[in-house]
Amino acid sequence: MEKVVLIAGARTPFLRSGTDYMDLMSYQLGGYAIQGLLAKTGIAPDLIDAVIMGNVISNIQTPNVAREAALMAGIPETTPCRTVSQACISANRAIADACLEIMTGKSEIVIAGGVDLTSDPPILFPRKMRKKLFNAQRNKTLGDNLKFLTTLRLSDFKPEAPLVAEYTTQRVMGADCDIMAARFEVSREAQDAYAVRSHQLAAAAHESGYLSQEIVTVNLPPHFKSIQRDNGIRGDTTLEKVSRLRPAFDKKYGTLTAANSSFLTDGASGVLLMSADRAQELGMRPQAEILDFVFTGQRLEDELLLGPAYAVSDLLKRHQLALADLDVIEFHEAFAGQILSNLRALASDTYAVENLGRMRAVGEMPMDKFNLWGGSLSIGHPFGATGGRLLTTTAHRLQEEEGSMGLLAACAAGAHGHAMLIKRL
Repeated sequence: MEKVVLIAGARTPFLRSGTDYMDLMSYQLGGYAIQGLLAKTGIAPDLIDAVIMGNVISNIQTPNVAREAALMAGIPETTPCRTVSQACISANRAIADACLEIMTGKSEIVIAGGVDLTSDPPILFPRKMRKKLFNAQRNKTLGDNLKFLTTLRLSDFKPEAPLVAEYTTQRVMGADCDIMAARFEVSREAQDAYAVRSHQLAAAAHESGYLSQEIVTVNLPPHFKSIQRDNGIRGDTTLEKVSRLRPAFDKKYGTLTAANSSFLTDGASGVLLMSADRAQELGMRPQAEILDFVFTGQRLEDELLLGPAYAVSDLLKRHQLALADLDVIEFHEAFAGQILSNLRALASDTYAVENLGRMRAVGEMPMDKFNLWGGSLSIGHPFGATGGRLLTTTAHRLQEEEGSMGLLAACAAGAHGHAMLIKRL
């Protein structure tokens, strides 16, 4: 098996939905991330063997958004590109697929990452209207078209609003997290405090230049407005401010609010992966080696967001490691309640015995190593792109903090989990 190394990662600024990326298409955001990665690493586009991108909110005009993004970025037409989807861990899946191609010798150099533009979701007509429009394709005469018009009703034009909900259970993810937070006895106060921590750490990381080193500038047409920073970070937020907000999902008993939940985000990310031998041939200086990764599936009814607990447990067990052996730990922050519930599951002997197949708890999370540059609660969460940010930040932190081993993990809709182990080079 070939060793896989990470040369570098890059991402666009992550922006709140409905702000400056409003007039773009998702492939353009993906193209900006790939262009920035090519410029950052100096790799020649014709050396890329494959491009793999994660995506969740698909645009019907660009179903293989990886292909359009790659062409925009100057990747040759001879380079195969594909788009993968696994909800919030779509970029993680793209990166894992790239690793497998390199490990097995099918490719030597792969760009992987992801993109999502939540500002441009597909808006559907009701099914009865869609059927009418589909059948209208067979109309040939003016009489056919006039007859079609007489079948239309005002109700046909009412759009079906997109909803971030689990298809099987029909519950929105925030409602699931409210239930989970109550189950693990995670208080509103603890969630608010964690959200404030995320924003303050992200603001400090931006001011210190850490996050800026990962971001590529986007110059928006037609006037080429320069976008250089994430716009969801509120460094001046306080516990007093966020505690005033009302529950967002369960209005009566819920503890999740707009402040302690991640917001809809637009953005793209990319990482350059190579075989260790090829990197040496090209004189590239890798940041990290990808050691291993796992994907897990859990019960949709009550474990939707507990993927990190399962995936981290499996991965550490496989390598006979403890949380204390790691130097950098980065978890995707869907909700503060999700993070704190997973940390309690990892620290629970009872949960380990009953659910993780262990004799005792995985362990207490060392918070002095955990998400020290903020996370999805503050930076934002473009569904298909977050995995690329997580890997980039984990490797970057290992370099800055002179650590050895790094761990990243994430949950996803469909009750999936992901964890990856990397080593600084």
